[in-house]
Amino acid sequence: MGVQGGKPVKMEKYNDIDKAKHYNQGKYEAIDVIEDWELNFNLGNAIKYIDKCNHKGNKVKDLQKAIWYLQREITSKEDNQWQ
Repeated sequence: MGVQGGKPVKMEKYNDIDKAKHYNQGKYEAIDVIEDWELNFNLGNAIKYIDKCNHKGNKVKDLQKAIWYLQREITSKEDNQWQ
């Protein structure tokens, strides 16, 4: 049950704004893991794409996006090691 306009309303199990089905397939929602582990933007997005890769339709594309974010994180750490 939620509240909308001051009145109680029945909440949908999933919705496109804050409870997307492809991020809610197991025990843990991706955002909760990202926040609990205190991941930055790149690592959080990698987790997000890995999490949804089996549920949104294009597994290879989602895994490639996860790798892209991981590579960006690695590059940023390599660049900062010389400073």
